[in-house]
Amino acid sequence: MKADPRLAMSLVLDEMFDLELYKQLRAMTDGGLARMLDDLIPIEVKHVNFWQEFFDLRVDGLDFGRRIKLGLIAGLCRLFGTTAIHLVLEATEIYGLRKYLSIWDVYKDQPLGQAVREVLTDEFKHEDAIVSELVERKINPEKIRNVFLGFNDGLVEILGAVSGFFAAFGEAASVLVASLTVAVAGSLSMSAGVFASTSSEKEVVRMERGKARFLGGGMETAPDEDKPLSLAFVVGVSYFIGAMVPVIPVLFGARSLVLSVLMGGGMAVLVSLVLAYLSGMDVRKRIAMNLLIITLAVSVTYAIGLAAKSLWGISV
Repeated sequence: MKADPRLAMSLVLDEMFDLELYKQLRAMTDGGLARMLDDLIPIEVKHVNFWQEFFDLRVDGLDFGRRIKLGLIAGLCRLFGTTAIHLVLEATEIYGLRKYLSIWDVYKDQPLGQAVREVLTDEFKHEDAIVSELVERKINPEKIRNVFLGFNDGLVEILGAVSGFFAAFGEAASVLVASLTVAVAGSLSMSAGVFASTSSEKEVVRMERGKARFLGGGMETAPDEDKPLSLAFVVGVSYFIGAMVPVIPVLFGARSLVLSVLMGGGMAVLVSLVLAYLSGMDVRKRIAMNLLIITLAVSVTYAIGLAAKSLWGISV
């Protein structure tokens, strides 16, 4: 199986992107983080040269899309500092590993598969070791993902509610009161769910550790960083903030659903970009999935609102 020329170009450009990103991040940092980037940069230089030689392909610079992406990420890192840089490095690591593993799975019996194996060896032995072991994490990427997922849940659910309320009531004040009520209830429900699940997980871990101590085998223990109450609070607040996105136009006088849908859709795209980047998921797939969910939520709830108004005479 021959490699797709577009795949070849993508592999070279992705490594060039990582190299340029690390160089720009290096210029913003000092201390241990700077030393870590000094170790990462030669690895990326090696990978760029490796793929250009493997495909006999010479690329002079990044394409327009990657230049825009590089500028946005570098700008956010300048704005938010070390925390953002750590998160970007974590996301870059995840994306690279998932990409190469998926390519290896397709081409593992071909020369390209053997080449990917060499790069993956570097990823696992060097980049993963540098980022995961030599750097003291400033943030937990899983917590960041939970915050954005909570925000996204609130956005989608309350946008659907606003849609149904507009169809049923047709009056902004009633829509506003009903939407805020649902947003608060949803936020409390989300917080309670996170608190219950986190508490249960911690209890299971505690019992496993006790069992290990009783049997004399010992068990590696890590400090308990996830406090159920604080995590529930953060996720609940993120849900409520997301829920307020479609409500804000109504709060400022919007008398139809249009502004809420436009504002919610635009924010959904931004959140999808962040979640896709953090999880290594294909960006277009994530955006399309989120927009499809929003479209279904708005359509179904609007239809329910119209039916309620028509069948049961709900009106204001």
